Amino acid sequence: MKFNENLLFLRSFIHSPKNVGSVIPSSRFLATKMVKQAPWNEVKAVAELGSGTGAITRFINSQVNEATKVLLFEMDETMRNNLQTKYPNFSCHPNAARLVEVMKQENIQQLDCIFSGLPFFNFERELRDTLVEQIYKALKPGGLFIAFQYSLQMKKQLSEKFIIEKVNLVPLNIPPAFVYVCRKRENM
Repeated sequence: MKFNENLLFLRSFIHSPKNVGSVIPSSRFLATKMVKQAPWNEVKAVAELGSGTGAITRFINSQVNEATKVLLFEMDETMRNNLQTKYPNFSCHPNAARLVEVMKQENIQQLDCIFSGLPFFNFERELRDTLVEQIYKALKPGGLFIAFQYSLQMKKQLSEKFIIEKVNLVPLNIPPAFVYVCRKRENM
């Protein structure tokens, strides 16, 4: 992890703690735990919500092939510009609440998998509801939503639209995090 990435992340946290959710980027242990949940040989289109400095993005990048469509969402303009420079083949966007609209613009019918580092419980209920609805609509039937959170507070809301296959604790992260592995319910 580069020192300047940590500083950028800290600056963003200080500027907007509700949107960033942590003072440092995710650990490689957390990123690995998340990314290894996806069936990469079947993934044609994927999104990452709250990409930050790219702690998880770099692991996604190591798994995808050049035909895989990747959408990154990051509100912080500086971090988003850095991501676009580092990953020119990925498409970067500012607002995850417009996921389905962006997919239409990018000519993507459905996503196989969505990764998220968004601090859901820091958001107002209305935004949380919008994000969960967008994620649900964007995923193919049986698609995976893999998210990390610092608490189990989202379990109830996520279980309304997804089958929560597992929740893993990743202690080697600051702070320790939970990785939710959720599958879209097929008939709702």
